[in-house]
Amino acid sequence: MNDILPPDSARWEWFEDTVRRLMRRYAYQNVRTPIVEHTPLFVRGLGEVTDIVEKEMYSFVDSMNGDPLTLRPEGTAGVVRAMVEHNALYDGGKRLFYIGPMFRHERPQRGRYRQFHQVGVEALGYAGPEVDAEVILMCRALWQDLGLGEVRLDINSLGQADERRAHRAALIAHFEANAELLDEEARRRLHSNPLRILDTKNPAMQPLVEAAPQLMGYLGEASLKHFDALRAMLDAAGQPYRINPRLVRGMDYYNLTVFEWVTDKLGAQGTICGGGRYDGLMEMVGGKPAPGIGWGMGIERVLDLVQQLGASPPAPVPDAYAIVPDAAALPVVIRTVEALRAAGLAVQLHVGGGSMKSQFKRADASGARHALVFGGDELARGEVAVKPLRDAAAAQTAQALADVATWGPLLRTP
Repeated sequence: MNDILPPDSARWEWFEDTVRRLMRRYAYQNVRTPIVEHTPLFVRGLGEVTDIVEKEMYSFVDSMNGDPLTLRPEGTAGVVRAMVEHNALYDGGKRLFYIGPMFRHERPQRGRYRQFHQVGVEALGYAGPEVDAEVILMCRALWQDLGLGEVRLDINSLGQADERRAHRAALIAHFEANAELLDEEARRRLHSNPLRILDTKNPAMQPLVEAAPQLMGYLGEASLKHFDALRAMLDAAGQPYRINPRLVRGMDYYNLTVFEWVTDKLGAQGTICGGGRYDGLMEMVGGKPAPGIGWGMGIERVLDLVQQLGASPPAPVPDAYAIVPDAAALPVVIRTVEALRAAGLAVQLHVGGGSMKSQFKRADASGARHALVFGGDELARGEVAVKPLRDAAAAQTAQALADVATWGPLLRTP
């Protein structure tokens, strides 16, 4: 777990602002759920034999009433729980997004922390493949807004439960026939969750996994029709993709469409966004059956990629820096800078006194485009000196205090 301090925090604010603007364009609304949920919500939703539930959750017992509680390891289960609890789909589907911290006790690695932050979207109540295409293309729009061009899309279909059962039986038979090649983790999962063996990172098992039966061969007509319709829409939108038959995702609630956005710039674990359809999750957590699809994106990982590719925004700087040669002028200074701030300008006020030279040095270090000098002579004339700090050819001017409401065009940073 780590702290996020200035100036890094400015990059986070820029990213979050970019996400919120994107969500407005797609008509998705913000939802905020508790960081702590009852543990059974995640056990039911994610699956008892997933890595998250078995190894990574921060779970504890409430000392007041004995309730088993967990710091949320992901966002989807909590959002679905909230929709069920508040009967939020009574008037139709909901398009939602969230931004916030998640917690997993996993091995720290580049861009992955035990408290990490996610952006996620959930579209609930919509069964058609057009919504699958929408949430995928929303990611593409975000990469464009962030200035990222080196992210590729993998897609797959997990079909429906009966199709997965038939595939599961074939997988078990395949792996049992080659039991001597399975590592300890694969042997443990062979009968509980053989699909997760396909996601192994063990290089020695890759040939065995490559030879395993593929789920696509077990999909029925309806599942194939859904997947083909998604592909047609991605093709029409000009979005390249790779069909990855080994893409299964890490939660048990997925069905039909699953997808990941992957980069080669962040080491072996290159996924920066992943998601898919979870049409059975509403019923699984106690609600009426309703379809859903969504994705989750690790903010730390995305910002790491943004920085690597040189797409980081410049650090925010004030429009002006207020220099105060004499503390006796502070009442006028405060009144003036507050009027400028109310007009939407960013003004940094010098505090702590000091010589004019030291104050100008601070003004220059702030990055401000102008210094506002509240000198005694200027104030006696009802004026403030405005000195450009970034344009050596620009001349210093005097601005009337009575006209402070008109200073915006002069001071505002482009």
